[in-house]
Amino acid sequence: MITENVKIAHISDLHFSGKQDRRQLADFDYLLDYFNQANVDHLIISGDLSNNADSSDWRLVKEKLECHGLYIWEKCTIIAGNHDVINLEEEMRFYNALNPLSLLRKIACERRIREFCLFFQELISGNTAGNKGFPFIKIINFPSLKIAFTALNSVYPWYPADNPLGARGLIAESQLNALSNERVLSSLRDSFVIGLCHHAYKVYGTDSLIDKAFDWTMELKNREPFLAVMKLMQAKLVLHGHFHRFQSYTVDGVTFINGGSFRYEPKCYSELLVSTTGSFVQKFVTLP
Repeated sequence: MITENVKIAHISDLHFSGKQDRRQLADFDYLLDYFNQANVDHLIISGDLSNNADSSDWRLVKEKLECHGLYIWEKCTIIAGNHDVINLEEEMRFYNALNPLSLLRKIACERRIREFCLFFQELISGNTAGNKGFPFIKIINFPSLKIAFTALNSVYPWYPADNPLGARGLIAESQLNALSNERVLSSLRDSFVIGLCHHAYKVYGTDSLIDKAFDWTMELKNREPFLAVMKLMQAKLVLHGHFHRFQSYTVDGVTFINGGSFRYEPKCYSELLVSTTGSFVQKFVTLP
């Protein structure tokens, strides 16, 4: 019997700003090289590859992953963050400020998400065919166990009153319904299920008025329905980013792990070891 653990590395919030980010790009090379040396089985990047919704930053990430042999369906999963989709300055000054129709903002946001999925289509569908959108599920047969990565988009369009910083999140009901389908649930029953989204279930969560105000600008608006679907899928873990802290916390039996921010702590990442028995061990690692 194969008893070897599956090793998963989780990073988030790269916030690249073009090729002038030489130090950050060098740090990214260092980290990816380490992942190969450490025999990481799978890499999760939970959003905000770009700082200003610039697709050229997506290309930088893709090229780095290709150079290190990690741009492979079995080796890497990437999801979008709000900074990949929403350029706040453009939203406020140019586009949506001149176009008050909320439906058109929603359409524009969904179009940008489709562009992201099309760009990283090989990591979503394994090739250039098949579904290229959220939600998507990747079931990978590792030698010791089967792991299902269930990825949802939580980016919510910018609205002046309801999402003034573009940082609030919402997972569309259609995504949650798709994952609640009995055929989907049946396909996951012999897998170790890991949920993926960009936004945090928990931000500060204190009674401080300042913290509450910050929570509102960053929150996942429908976190309870999201948690209910994760429990329905029997997910033991949810990996996310957005709130730039390396932290883990448990909500109603589901462990949430925040991948922090590569931008601000480029030598720190979350390491997850999943055993064939369905147990897991997680720790935050800081490289020398």
